[in-house]
Amino acid sequence: MKKLGIIALILCGIIATAQNSMEKDFSAIEDKVIEWRRYFHENPELSNREFKTAEKIAEHLTSLGIEIETGVAHTGVVGVLKGKKLGKVIALRADIDALPVTERNDLAFKSNVKSEYLGNEVGVMHACGHDTHIAILMGVAEILSKNKDKIKGTVKFVFQPAEEGAPPGEEGGAALMIKEGVLENPDVDAIFGLHINSQTPVGMIRYKSGGTMAAAQRFVINVKGKQSHGSQPWSGVDPIMISAKIIDGLQTIISREMNLTNEAAVITVGKITSGVRNNIIPESAEIVGTIRTLDYDMQKQLNRRMKEMVKSIAEAYRGEATTEIASGTAITYNNPELVTQMLPTMEAVAGKENVVVTKAITGAEDFSFYQEKVPGFFFFLGGMTPGNTESFPHHTPDFRIDDSGLLLGVKTLTAMSLDYLNSDKTPRLENKPKG
Repeated sequence: MKKLGIIALILCGIIATAQNSMEKDFSAIEDKVIEWRRYFHENPELSNREFKTAEKIAEHLTSLGIEIETGVAHTGVVGVLKGKKLGKVIALRADIDALPVTERNDLAFKSNVKSEYLGNEVGVMHACGHDTHIAILMGVAEILSKNKDKIKGTVKFVFQPAEEGAPPGEEGGAALMIKEGVLENPDVDAIFGLHINSQTPVGMIRYKSGGTMAAAQRFVINVKGKQSHGSQPWSGVDPIMISAKIIDGLQTIISREMNLTNEAAVITVGKITSGVRNNIIPESAEIVGTIRTLDYDMQKQLNRRMKEMVKSIAEAYRGEATTEIASGTAITYNNPELVTQMLPTMEAVAGKENVVVTKAITGAEDFSFYQEKVPGFFFFLGGMTPGNTESFPHHTPDFRIDDSGLLLGVKTLTAMSLDYLNSDKTPRLENKPKG
């Protein structure tokens, strides 16, 4: 009994030493993570053009002794870290692209970068927090590289370009990463990702099992009328008026035909183009927008009714119209088994009271493509200064994040990686959205 007690004390001492070692690593990394985040914020690059961003990521991973592959899906960087023991393979993903948004705030590291987007000069800004995602994952890579003895298996660090969408005519994002083999050689067993959130206070984590973010589709409606003088509308067919009726009609699909007690659905028109001057009724109009759904059966119904309604409305006013719908992202679906398995880890790191269940949102994420191939878990990390009465929405010129929330992201992804790899549980992929 005395010998067992001595062994137990020795083991406790070893565990305590290991924990203290990790805490020292975390304390040492926070300033670096903040510095990296501010560098990327000040030097943003658009989708499929993240050349300098990729160089800095690759340089950091190489300095840690991590095997890297560059030029994946144009500008992506993938690092592979093998632990001291054989085991499963986990992937951790960070998106690295910025948006065509002109920053409007007083930050010392504000972006003043200009670039070209769709033929126009635009400001470039990390207006969705991808700069924080890069910095967090670089921090996780450094921590884990210093603790290889604690890793049973392999960690893949996936720095992915073009989450916001590749430029027209180009491939990109998660779909191209998968096509180029990011989940293979070695084969990935599970994947984790996070997204900073400016509406969630620092220190909190939000998650949802199952469908978490919507599938996104892009639609283009082409309306054909008959050109005439603006003073004589009866001699032509007005495609602008028809477009107005179509836009109004589309919303009745949502309000009168979708079972919104099942899941949310959204149709948004973001662009309408027609005409050249005030006194000419033009010959055509183009309506462009997005569809968001959290249920594939609802998506099919919505797509079918859109095409039927658009055609019928145009014909009712003596015009013609066609609808093209292109898939964007799938439903971001958190594998229920994986969520159940990792929830205790998240609660241990952040505190049980700080890990809360959230409702599904109609934003979209191409992380969903990885989840179609392997079990995945995507969660939201708090980035709003505690006590703030005003948040700064994503994809806006005023977007901002509190740097003090980044370390929790590093700690959480690190702990989830180690706990998953050291567990014998491997979630099934069969759990998928309906439809």
